[in-house]
Amino acid sequence: MAEGINILGIETSCDETAAAVVRDGCQVLSSVVASSAQLHAKYGGVVPEIASRAHIENIYPVITEALEVAGVGKEQVHAIAVANRPGLTIALMVGVTAAKTLAFAWERPLVAVNHLHAHLQSALLEQDDIELPAVALVVSGGHTCLYEARSALELRLLGRTLDDAAGEAFDKVASILRLPYPGGPSIEQAAKEGNPNAIPFPRTMLGPDSLDFSFSGIKTAVLYYCRGQDMKGQDMVATMDRSQIADIAASFQAAVVEVLVEKTCRAAELVGARTVLLGGGVAANSYLRSEMARMCQQSNPPRTLVVAQKRYCTDNAVMVASLGYHLFKAGMWADLDLEVSANG
Repeated sequence: MAEGINILGIETSCDETAAAVVRDGCQVLSSVVASSAQLHAKYGGVVPEIASRAHIENIYPVITEALEVAGVGKEQVHAIAVANRPGLTIALMVGVTAAKTLAFAWERPLVAVNHLHAHLQSALLEQDDIELPAVALVVSGGHTCLYEARSALELRLLGRTLDDAAGEAFDKVASILRLPYPGGPSIEQAAKEGNPNAIPFPRTMLGPDSLDFSFSGIKTAVLYYCRGQDMKGQDMVATMDRSQIADIAASFQAAVVEVLVEKTCRAAELVGARTVLLGGGVAANSYLRSEMARMCQQSNPPRTLVVAQKRYCTDNAVMVASLGYHLFKAGMWADLDLEVSANG
């Protein structure tokens, strides 16, 4: 076998079919992603059945390409890691079925990976030494969670969303503003031309000590702003000019980011963290990254911010293979009757 431990990672939790080969948890030999986002655009969100069909079509070509690009044969794969939770059940089933098939056929260990924990691992790919404990924020399409991290395998949940996740709010507000799907990049682009203080959208903090999140209120606030408090008024978005749309986008983005940063700061103070980890699709947002960096710099003493590269913020299999390496080394292997779960 080739020097080092090669993990084949598989990810199908939402609308990306991904496979990657990572050596020793940090050396990315290949990363292949086939997205079905364009198929969901007209619906304004991911349709599970459409995502599942796309996974079925893409899964084996993506795995084959990942192995070919890595220059790795089945004999050089030490284990197969797969995201089995949380996510869309019928989407996860495609990846898990493929992983179990390969594990059985190749006689290799199967490793089950928590998709949310993998997002944090993507922030650690190029970090050899960080000061622990750390506070870790995962902010993605379907989840917003805060963890205390003492190692790649030691995560304690501190807070989570009670309703809409931040990414869901971005998608829904983009739909209200008639901006293209996916909403995150569209809102960020529109917000660049807007005034973040133009509209005082609410910041839902859920109390002075809460580490949980709620973004349904701000989504509703944007809807009322655009259509009236009774929802019987004219949809004013149709008559708004570019600058008005930009102000709404910027004000919404600022409100969401302020909550994310404030809650992360609270968590860091609670556990005495000197390091903040940031991962997940919304972590690609430049405004969030800059505001989180500012918070860390202004802390006393300053905290270190470790953020995933933008290409590894959205769903990918590199993060699955990287975390799978640590689970494999710890002997935390799964049985071939591994099941999927929509919950984390």
